[in-house]
Amino acid sequence: MRECPDDAACLDILWRERYAPDGHTAPCPKCERPRRFHRIKTRPAYSCDSCGYSLYPLSGTIFHKSSTSLQLWFYAMYLVSSTRCGISAKQLERELGVTYKTAWRMLNKIRTQLMADTTGPLKGVVEADETSVDGKLRKPQGDPIKKPGTRSNSMQHSEKRRATVFAAVERGGRIKATVFESRRGPHIKQQVIEWVEPRSIVVTDEWPAYNGLHNHFAGHKRINHSANMYVDGGVYTNTVEGFFGNLKTGIRGNYKKVSHKWLQSYLNEFTWRYNHRNETESMFHLLVKRAALAT
Repeated sequence: MRECPDDAACLDILWRERYAPDGHTAPCPKCERPRRFHRIKTRPAYSCDSCGYSLYPLSGTIFHKSSTSLQLWFYAMYLVSSTRCGISAKQLERELGVTYKTAWRMLNKIRTQLMADTTGPLKGVVEADETSVDGKLRKPQGDPIKKPGTRSNSMQHSEKRRATVFAAVERGGRIKATVFESRRGPHIKQQVIEWVEPRSIVVTDEWPAYNGLHNHFAGHKRINHSANMYVDGGVYTNTVEGFFGNLKTGIRGNYKKVSHKWLQSYLNEFTWRYNHRNETESMFHLLVKRAALAT
């Protein structure tokens, strides 16, 4: 509230981040040289002192053509970035005093446009794993008893409807995550090849979807979870599984359940927060900079 007391102060922050670091001088497209600009009082724009050309800091950003106060947008970004496990649209509705539809739209734009991953490939020692956020499979009542190690028909059908969250993480570094319809098939292997540099060492479990990765990377090490082995020297997937634990705890605590349609946007939020956990600058200011450059 000290930094952003009103819409004018928020607009000035975007103006400085996007065009004029000193608050006055910016490149004028019409003059084709740096010129001094002044704020126009009747609309959210800055005009060139020489030719009158106007620059709009909100153009092309998530704030463009929004009837919601710019200060409320900044407050929403602050709340999203300052919570450890996310914030629900209902909570944002109460905090901002807006409708649920407005709060949900603001959250969705922040997650999908400001928190989407735009970083380069992973490198070094990279752990890869997959999980489901829909809970454990349970045999419905009335299903016939199957042999140990087999699944009933209804359990197999339920597994096909479960979304798979796949993630790859650098040890001590960044993480990338996405949603797949199934944990079976060649798409998981193809995603690892797309995300990870060939000079890296990939660590996975014994799931068959990772077969053949040694042909694409400097090394491929596997830990046999089915034999109750979880650490074998430097071979483990505990880093990525720790991220999955935080993801599931946050979803259960804040949202209870997330639809598969919007799961990727929630995943963007947890991934973005993980990747910026060691930044010296506050996450709120990082979001503001991203908002000013997102066109």
